[in-house]
Amino acid sequence: MSEDNGKVKSESSRGPMGGHGGGPTGHLGRPVEKAKDFKGTLKRLLKYLTRRKIQIVMVLIFAALSTIFSILSPKIMGMITTKLFEGLLAKYTAIKAHKPVPAIDFNYIKNIILLLAALYVISAIFSYIQQYIMVGVAQKTVYELRKDVDRKLSKLPLKYYDARTHGEVLSRVTNDVDNIASTLQQSLTQFITSIMSIIGIIIMMFTISPVLTFLCILTLPLYVVVTGLVAKRSQKFFLAQQNELGQLNGHVEEMYAGHVIVKTFEYEVESIEKFKKVNDRLYNAGWKAQFISGIIMPLMDFVSNLGFVVICVVGGIFVTQKIITIGDIQAFIQYSNQFTQPIIQTANIANIVQSAMASAERVFEILDETEEIPDNADAVVIELPKGEVGFKDVDFSYQKDVPLIENMNIDVKQGQTIAIVGPTGAGKTTLVNLLMRFYEIDGGKITIDGVDIRDVKRGSLRSMFGMVLQDTWLYNGTIKDNIAYGRLDATDEEIISAAKAAHADRFIKALPDGYNTVLDEEASNISQGQKQLLTIARAILADPAVLILDEATSSVDSRTELNIQKAMAELMKDRTSFVIAHRLSTIKEAEMILVMNKGSIIEEGNHEELLSKGGFYADLYNSQFSNGHNSEVG
Repeated sequence: MSEDNGKVKSESSRGPMGGHGGGPTGHLGRPVEKAKDFKGTLKRLLKYLTRRKIQIVMVLIFAALSTIFSILSPKIMGMITTKLFEGLLAKYTAIKAHKPVPAIDFNYIKNIILLLAALYVISAIFSYIQQYIMVGVAQKTVYELRKDVDRKLSKLPLKYYDARTHGEVLSRVTNDVDNIASTLQQSLTQFITSIMSIIGIIIMMFTISPVLTFLCILTLPLYVVVTGLVAKRSQKFFLAQQNELGQLNGHVEEMYAGHVIVKTFEYEVESIEKFKKVNDRLYNAGWKAQFISGIIMPLMDFVSNLGFVVICVVGGIFVTQKIITIGDIQAFIQYSNQFTQPIIQTANIANIVQSAMASAERVFEILDETEEIPDNADAVVIELPKGEVGFKDVDFSYQKDVPLIENMNIDVKQGQTIAIVGPTGAGKTTLVNLLMRFYEIDGGKITIDGVDIRDVKRGSLRSMFGMVLQDTWLYNGTIKDNIAYGRLDATDEEIISAAKAAHADRFIKALPDGYNTVLDEEASNISQGQKQLLTIARAILADPAVLILDEATSSVDSRTELNIQKAMAELMKDRTSFVIAHRLSTIKEAEMILVMNKGSIIEEGNHEELLSKGGFYADLYNSQFSNGHNSEVG
């Protein structure tokens, strides 16, 4: 109903932030959107998760078991190395002393290998069970979140949607909820596993050598310094990359959407030049961002290798002094190599969780929006509405300090046609929004058949109205289903009868599948005029007491316009009708014409009366027909 229709905008601003990829270091070095209230948002999200406490406890148990069995492997592999080394050493000693050469205990080694295989299999099974449970928890949690959002969206007033683009609302319902889902499903299990791996690895390293463990932990500050320095430098380039990507996507979308106009005015060269400039800037920003963030891994490998050298040297000394075995030093080196991986994962996951909390915060903002005022406890249903409408001293404003409609009074009898005319922004659509209680009035009252609309159940009130708007709305489905949207329990005969009354039956039957023809997403497989005839058929089938018509013949040919006007005349017969008029030639027969300007009714009367006054309406009418053209107003 809004005069300004929001457009779905592409999520180009997400840029490289979309998804959880990003190479071995993931999100390190990339700017991350943060929630304004991280703790509060996390608590609210945890309330959804804690509904499945048992499953989460099971995830923790299986994650712990999987990690434990996985972490034991290097220690056990070290036992094989030790046994082989001892066997070879014993052989060497025996040969040197000319004694019988002892055999290496391969049976012991075989048992250890079987134990290792069993550990890996058990760890994999526990990991699978953990992931299986967590997928269920994540999907059920997000299912409930989506359900709450959908329920909320149906209860929000029209002003919520008028204040936001369709793309913004759609982004919160789809992109943000999907971001939460992927974070819960993937990152939460990774985070649990990483933390347990860090703890387990440190414990295992301490059991081998506290001194070597201390030397290994000493390298951690170097990791933090390296990551911090590089991330700080790369962030500004990632931000520039996102900005340039948004501009590039916007330019491409704009040029391709208006490619006919671009070609008509020979703007191709300028368009290509602009694309090249933005693309060059994107290349430079992207190259710098990726190069600098790519330095992180080699630098971390360098730090890791420094630690590796220290551990090898000190560990070798300890082996010669028989403080630890050679198998233990092998196991320790494996643990030290594994040590950095869960730390990097944890840092990545922390960034991903920040992004998910920002998404969750946006979703919760929808859930916190003020809903439509609920129906009164004693709200009534008007069983057989006549369609008599009254505005009594009605005041309304979108903003408290900026009044739009003041002291409006209208008295409409059953079956009358009321035309509403005026320039853009005069309040024509607002009048209809108030009538259907999409907005609440500030003062006065609006009545239907003498009953204040605030005392009528919303569903009952809105079912009294049928709408044919300038912007047709049809959904992806059959023509029959689209017409039946006006009354879902309608029979095929009633649908066909409504189509005939709307002068739509002939073109429908000419289609390959007739009434079962499936309209695509934009209903682009039928013409604009045919779309309009289908919406009229839908309104005829609904059989409303009051009609709201937003004349929609400006973009169709004369013959189609004639069919639409015939269909509208059939639809308006014996019904109260509100016509938002753009072409004044179409409302000459209206019983009452309301001329609006700046939210007020400045003139009212029929066509002849208003022309004879020589006022605002007469000026509008004469301006349309002074040159023999039928131009539009509003």
